[in-house]
Amino acid sequence: MFGYYLSLALRSIRGTPILSGLMVAAIAVGVGAAMTTLTLNHLMSQNPLADKDSVLYAVQLDSWDPNEAYDSNNDLPLQLTYRDATALLRSDIPSHQVAMHRWGFTVNLDNSELRPFTANTRVTTRDFFSLFDVPFQYGGNWSADADENPVQQVVLSKETNDKLFDGANSVGKTVNLNGEPFTVIGVLAHWNPVPKVQDLNNGPFNDSEELYVPFGLHRRFEIYSWGNTNGWKNSDGSGYESFLQAEHVWIQYWVQLDTREQVQQYRDFLTGYIRQQKEQGRFQRPLKFALSHPSEWLVLNEVLRDDNRVLGWLSLAFLLVCVVNAVALLLAKFLRKAPEAGVRRALGASRNAIFTQHLIESACIGIAGGLIGILLALVGLQSVKRLAMGYVDQLAYMDWQMVVAAIGLAIVASLLAGAYPAWRISRTNPSIYLKTQ
Repeated sequence: MFGYYLSLALRSIRGTPILSGLMVAAIAVGVGAAMTTLTLNHLMSQNPLADKDSVLYAVQLDSWDPNEAYDSNNDLPLQLTYRDATALLRSDIPSHQVAMHRWGFTVNLDNSELRPFTANTRVTTRDFFSLFDVPFQYGGNWSADADENPVQQVVLSKETNDKLFDGANSVGKTVNLNGEPFTVIGVLAHWNPVPKVQDLNNGPFNDSEELYVPFGLHRRFEIYSWGNTNGWKNSDGSGYESFLQAEHVWIQYWVQLDTREQVQQYRDFLTGYIRQQKEQGRFQRPLKFALSHPSEWLVLNEVLRDDNRVLGWLSLAFLLVCVVNAVALLLAKFLRKAPEAGVRRALGASRNAIFTQHLIESACIGIAGGLIGILLALVGLQSVKRLAMGYVDQLAYMDWQMVVAAIGLAIVASLLAGAYPAWRISRTNPSIYLKTQ
């Protein structure tokens, strides 16, 4: 019977092309607008570190101005000072710990026609790759000594290796960074998490860095930060060393604590460190620190803002308006077919059969609207990408989950739109129409 009802539905749609087209358009526009916003919200709210959410922690210390709390959701600086980060690195409690920030190098190769280019660089400690499960395609990591000593080694992203060496194994080769030779010790496989949980200070939807260099190179190259640097007090003296010792927060810090015992030990360690610094005249605010899981870190940094959620609800409200319009159109169409339904009832068709037939027709309209709505959503995402000028490049696509959701949303919307008209036509009195035949 389903095939018979389907053939009746398709015949009915072909018989009223303009009215059916208007209904498909109403569903398509509503689904397209809703899925554009919902897709952006879906991708923004993802947690690429969900598999390790229970063991990873972003570290915050309250080293800020004693007269004024830091302007964040928990009144704590979102980054650490250089001197605090290097002090915490001496702890042997975490399974892995990472101090890092963003910088940039000018890259070129000797005897190459490739023009020099500026590459976004992550200055980090060696545990970065283990803590964030960063995959290697060739080679591996630098030694622990490089986190304290100026060792000129570099790990390339897959995209940078493709640009410099056409994707070949470049481990052991030399690239020039700011005119200095660096040895390639590793090449990453493609790795570009969305959002960029490891560094939300520099754009949560920016691409991952092109180069990775050891943390011990700071003094060798007088490395500052290409991200947010906030401070409230300079240190005595001048020059780069004075900057490193100043009360400026610019280092992101993460730890991996695999057990409750480790978490408690690390909390005790941080408490002891802050008390020690208080004795030296630092950390003059009340003792406070925070360890935040990646999921908490995304909320704390407002990656998915309240206005995005409001837009999501508004898009669903717009879809509801489109559904109401589709209800009116379907009701008009079905009531025009009331004589046909009356004859079928007189010939023995049940009310359920009439209801099912018209509901299947509504579903066909919904599927067509959903497919066109997906295309409209893709156009909407591309428009957002262009308007944002690259800020949300990684969000301008629909994954399979959202494609399925779009089709499901269209079918549900069409069934909701068709339920009342189908019920109404199934309740027609056949005797009225038999008299007119």
